[in-house]
Amino acid sequence: MHSLFATGYLASPRCFAAHVDGPIPRALREEAEMKSFLEFVEDYVPTNGPLRLGQWSCTDGERPSGRLGPQARNYQATIAFGDQIGTSRAAASGPVAALTEMLHERGVAVEMTAFHQVPAGEHTATFVRGSGGGRTEWAMGWSDDPIESSLRAVIACANRLLAGALTPA
Repeated sequence: MHSLFATGYLASPRCFAAHVDGPIPRALREEAEMKSFLEFVEDYVPTNGPLRLGQWSCTDGERPSGRLGPQARNYQATIAFGDQIGTSRAAASGPVAALTEMLHERGVAVEMTAFHQVPAGEHTATFVRGSGGGRTEWAMGWSDDPIESSLRAVIACANRLLAGALTPA
């Protein structure tokens, strides 16, 4: 995956909400209207967490159109958790379900309780609320690819949940 924010947005003094072409989740709207793009990203897209996503792919070949109904797809990812790096595989109905399953197998329990994906110019902003360990957190992913945006949001949410779990109360 390439650099998260190699765009001109970082220099913009406008609020984060001005960069998104659709409704921002109600719980985040006030902050999105008050904070700059960089401030919002610093809060909702942690880059220093213990969890990182490397290579991601759907390993299924072309599917014949004669198969009816929802079918699980097979996914593979390189995931780093702290200093442990490994390849994970999962069969799931979509990329987010596959990634949460892969994280669970690595001991990182994250349940997605809200998912919002909206266009943002040439990019896609994905906002997720996740829960784990008795806590909930919002996070965001940003990419020119909607799937990559959603995967980044899940990783950001997991890192925010992990950061809160490690902070003394």
